[in-house]
Amino acid sequence: MSLIVKIGKKGKRLVKKLLPEEKHHLSCTRRIERVKTARRVCAMTFDDGPMDLPASPDRFGGRALTDVLLDILAEFGARGTFDVIGDTSENYPDQAGKPGSAAWGGIKFDHYPDIGRDDKGGVVHNDRLVRRILEEGHQITNHGYRHIIFGKKPFVYGAREYLGSVDKAVDDLNKLHQLMEERYGYSIAMTRPPHYVDQMQDGFTSYDVCDRLGYQYMAASFDGAGWLPSTLSDPDAALEAEVNAMVEPMKRALERDPDFFCGQIIFQKDGYNMAKRTPVAFGLRRQLELLKAYGYQVVTVAEMMEESPFADVGREDPLFEKLCRLQNDRAVAYSDNHVRLDQPMTWGELAMLLAPKKEAMGRRWAKIRRTGKHEDACCGALEWCVEQGLIPRGTKSGGFVNAVPGGYFGPVEGFTRREVYGAYRE
Repeated sequence: MSLIVKIGKKGKRLVKKLLPEEKHHLSCTRRIERVKTARRVCAMTFDDGPMDLPASPDRFGGRALTDVLLDILAEFGARGTFDVIGDTSENYPDQAGKPGSAAWGGIKFDHYPDIGRDDKGGVVHNDRLVRRILEEGHQITNHGYRHIIFGKKPFVYGAREYLGSVDKAVDDLNKLHQLMEERYGYSIAMTRPPHYVDQMQDGFTSYDVCDRLGYQYMAASFDGAGWLPSTLSDPDAALEAEVNAMVEPMKRALERDPDFFCGQIIFQKDGYNMAKRTPVAFGLRRQLELLKAYGYQVVTVAEMMEESPFADVGREDPLFEKLCRLQNDRAVAYSDNHVRLDQPMTWGELAMLLAPKKEAMGRRWAKIRRTGKHEDACCGALEWCVEQGLIPRGTKSGGFVNAVPGGYFGPVEGFTRREVYGAYRE
């Protein structure tokens, strides 16, 4: 099964190259994979913890895996981002899948750190570990209270239960959000949806979940690879292969381009891989040694976004400060976190700049609830702008066609996004 997952990942990358480029839209929520910076700073994220079971194999005197990771980060003066869960002990009845498969810890649900050992994982059961994470300056993000996927994922998780609606997904994440606020006085600002499942059956997506919670979508641009098991039968040889799979791609990338990791988010796992080993406990130090040798500082995702919150606009751009202010209450970047300043501004994008966030989002949400179908991100903003007379009214039923050359999703003739944002009065 692990081989199937690896083949699936390669196949997905190939399909993305062959298919037309994914269409992105202006969005208050952006998928943060990397940011633009010339400084050698990067971020590491650790999913699915905290975990109060030893590394596997245990070569650390029985210390909890999360403690081992924190020890190593402290040794290098690095700060990580821990993408934590709440508690998976409610995810029953269930049974373990085949070892080495994606369902190793549960066929219907995920169980962290392992099926039958839910009491050793998550925020609910690990007050000491959570307090240590916070006291040592690391960031915590929201990976779901029960770590249930938002929608169907048939290729790998065909038997999995899923939430299926925006309200259920919001409730799940909000439960962990409130727990962190009430117990620790800590306000979470980002989430990574479980297994990156975005589409739900009610017409909404994980971006809408983030909009409701005021989150940004935390993704990653480089896979630390510690979650994938080796197919070697000898456990020691398999562990060494898994550690090498974490280190060698990073080494090759840095040899090709010493600035390769500037602004990148690296994915790691705070838990077992599919073979119930923890190569991250052994590979993390070697990764940090590499990054240190090339002059990198490992910081939290939040700290890295202070360099720039955008993937293609850095501090050197004359509009940088203005865009940083506008992003607080306007959608100025696309869902892939690119601003694309030198592209033509469309009428729909202009509407997103002019309409209050509450009106743009509220009207779109109401339409999706009525129809059960996904609606373009600009539809609510366009409706409001047409009503206010800020954009010409359409001549066809529905209001959003034939009002302007090229339609509402065509360009505002002669104006780039840079020119419009530059002229916009805050």
